[in-house]
Amino acid sequence: MKAILTRLFAHEELSHDEAYGLMKGITQGKYNDTQIAVLLTVFQMRGIKVDELAGFRQALLETRIPVDFSDYSPIDIVGTGGDGKNTFNISTCACFVVAGAGYAVAKHGNYGATSVSGASNVMEQHGVRFTTDPDRLRRSIETCHMAYLHAPLFNPAMKHVAGVRKALQVRTLFNLLGPLINPCQPAYQLLGVADLAQMRLYTNTLQQLGIGFAVVNNLDGYDEISLTDEFKVMTNRYETIYRPADLGFSLARQEELSGGKSPQEAARIFDDVLCNRATKAQTECVLINASFAIQAREPGKPIEECVALARQSLESGKAWSTFCKFVEINK
Repeated sequence: MKAILTRLFAHEELSHDEAYGLMKGITQGKYNDTQIAVLLTVFQMRGIKVDELAGFRQALLETRIPVDFSDYSPIDIVGTGGDGKNTFNISTCACFVVAGAGYAVAKHGNYGATSVSGASNVMEQHGVRFTTDPDRLRRSIETCHMAYLHAPLFNPAMKHVAGVRKALQVRTLFNLLGPLINPCQPAYQLLGVADLAQMRLYTNTLQQLGIGFAVVNNLDGYDEISLTDEFKVMTNRYETIYRPADLGFSLARQEELSGGKSPQEAARIFDDVLCNRATKAQTECVLINASFAIQAREPGKPIEECVALARQSLESGKAWSTFCKFVEINK
């Protein structure tokens, strides 16, 4: 670790194999918390390169508990986290809107680190029990088009960095890796990032991996489409900056997207959205993210058609009934 840190302090880059070996050492508990904290700080200040990210990813995937959903060609909808905005569970809501529209979703999530409620928090608030049982997971995705993969169960090696991440309470390279280590390795992904440098990094990485994707960023620093400003979308096919009005949506205020002060409050907002009784800002924010997820899954569809599909899922009650079925199966 001393040799690696010396090189990184000199602004040197690691090769894919060196990054792979370094992450292998972390997953095997070879380094103490101080060394890991310094390493995370260096990458946060310098940035991470595609080969380094790919090497880290390979090492973590080798330690995962695998899940085979290849029959369903699922999509994952996820943000990198750590944007400090404390929004409600926008990506998780969007998952059920997309599932309600008939598309298979395999959501990889965790507890909130820098927000009140992460995906796993809101699941637990509804009595969902996390599992690695392949039969139950397959029954879930077959019955309601949705399966939830609680990251700590499927990525046990991450326990070696859990304490450091909690103590730092800022975004680190593990936030960048989280969306890339879904144990089922989904065929499609809607990925929200907090800045344009991350957008380019992920676009290059996902193109290398051969995944159908849309990477999104709100230009005022949200790691999802928040509709609080212009937002950028990059896919396998195009790169565009949109204004909310371009797609028939209203400009939202930041305070309208708050996740509240407790997991219980965040869960109430989550229910309000899926029951189609939330505020206009909350509803539209979920709809726009679900719409670009549908387009990532169906790249030939114009975004206007995808918006209509997402809206129909929510307003018809399909999104809510999908969630209710999901909870029933996973209690």
